[in-house]
Amino acid sequence: MAKASFPKLAARPGVGERLIDALLSGRGIWPAVPAIVVLTVVAVIPFIVLLSLGFSDFVVSRGEIVSQTFSLDHLSNALSDSLYWTTFQRSLTLALSTTALCLIFGYPVAYLFLVGGRWTKRLILVLTIAPLLTSGIVRTYAWLVILGGRGVVNSTLAGMGLIDQPMRIMNTHWAVLIGMVQIHLPVMILPLIAVMSRHDGRLVEASENLGATRLGTLRTVILPLSVPGIGTGAALVFTLSYTTFVVPQILGGGNYLNAATMIYEQVVYSLEWSKGSVSSLILMLTCLVMLVAIALVTNHFTRWTRGSDA
Repeated sequence: MAKASFPKLAARPGVGERLIDALLSGRGIWPAVPAIVVLTVVAVIPFIVLLSLGFSDFVVSRGEIVSQTFSLDHLSNALSDSLYWTTFQRSLTLALSTTALCLIFGYPVAYLFLVGGRWTKRLILVLTIAPLLTSGIVRTYAWLVILGGRGVVNSTLAGMGLIDQPMRIMNTHWAVLIGMVQIHLPVMILPLIAVMSRHDGRLVEASENLGATRLGTLRTVILPLSVPGIGTGAALVFTLSYTTFVVPQILGGGNYLNAATMIYEQVVYSLEWSKGSVSSLILMLTCLVMLVAIALVTNHFTRWTRGSDA
């Protein structure tokens, strides 16, 4: 009698196959493992090494650290130095001003995208995304032509007879602020468009049917629904503005000092690695505090979306 044939049991998958299956499953933390590994190698480890220099006294010989001892002197010196407080206050003021102006100029654009027709929406998207296709350095240098002594602004004002001699706009705080707002404005507009485009149009129709004006609908319906987009855009713009280096360096001139340019000068020019490390730590912590504050404010104004238990 012939032996009955039974299908062979599938072999147990190996370690590599189980790991790939876990990465592709989309469950838990496994899909993020490759990104975590890359960020650890290219960002976390170098940053830890940099911070270690701020909490140590070291001796360098022929470009190598031959001895290193733990010390808090560099941190205490930075916290007691008035230059640090002035520099970070300027950076914070610049970042908050840029964020506020980007919101003021960006929200009407996002609202126009919400109420506009098909071609209006396409035009707004093109005009918003197009600047992002050009390097920020190129856009910053373009402001040299616009705001310079013989630039477009001064030439136009002189041609209209409003000024007798060129105004000094370059190498000032205002030039830096103008450049920052123009460069970071798309970063505010895109999150607003993403959030506002998901609004249920029936809510706007219901508000108008109940007798609300366009301004009333904007204030009571559209604005509360767009708070998540405002929070996201504010966090992105603030982070970029607070840590930026290119715009203050080019439009502010060599005398305009903010946190990023100070760190650059300490590390590259002065070779004061410990001071640069401490400055980087202060920059990171203050930026984190502000991001937490933005998240808390956003969470406060969106509590109504989570029901009565919030």
